[in-house]
Amino acid sequence: MKAGYENYQLGQPMDQPKYLTIKELPPDERPRERLEKFGSESLSDSELLAIMLRTGARNLSASDLAKRLLQRFDGLRAIASASLEELCELEGIGKAKAIQIKAAFEIGRRFSKARTSNSGQILTSEDVKNLVWDDMRMKTQEEFRILLLDTKNRLIRDEKVTIGILDASIVHPREVFKSAIKSSAASVIIVHNHPSGDPTPSTDDVSTTRRLREAGELVGISVLDHVIIGEGSYYSFKDNKRM
Repeated sequence: MKAGYENYQLGQPMDQPKYLTIKELPPDERPRERLEKFGSESLSDSELLAIMLRTGARNLSASDLAKRLLQRFDGLRAIASASLEELCELEGIGKAKAIQIKAAFEIGRRFSKARTSNSGQILTSEDVKNLVWDDMRMKTQEEFRILLLDTKNRLIRDEKVTIGILDASIVHPREVFKSAIKSSAASVIIVHNHPSGDPTPSTDDVSTTRRLREAGELVGISVLDHVIIGEGSYYSFKDNKRM
């Protein structure tokens, strides 16, 4: 016989799953205490997110909410790219928490840019990586950008040229050099990301690089390098003697 509802009284609470709050966890498992004792680099992604969130939600600790956030967006990369509206779709993430998350990732992105050499010069592929790494490696769409440089290799501007759909992006020399000519740039560095995470250049990447170099020679603006950003590494055409 199937169980009925006859023994359930109006207002009687249904059994709820038990979630441990951070304070109920053993001290060695609490994110803040672990950071203080072992350093921030020892914490997992969910522990760092829990510290940033500070509080949980109904029946969820901050740690539980952080784990759900990572699961919902499949990692930090997608969280960083998510809009405020998309973050707020997760139960327990209101506008205030969503803004905290966006602000934290933006701080990381700006810090990465600040690591560029004090002179403001872009002299190596490492300088390029430091400038765009935290921003571009998180992108879920292919983004094509150019770094406009003056005669002393100082950055004039970092400009987006196109945003593709997944791995497809169409780049025309006109879009690349229009802004460079207008800004009186002496040279440019091409930068784009591979959403797959693998920075190995494709056949299209090689042909695009060649076409842009040839166009640059015609207008008197050197293309110094083409740097491809992956999730955990990057590829420089110049470093690999392909320019």
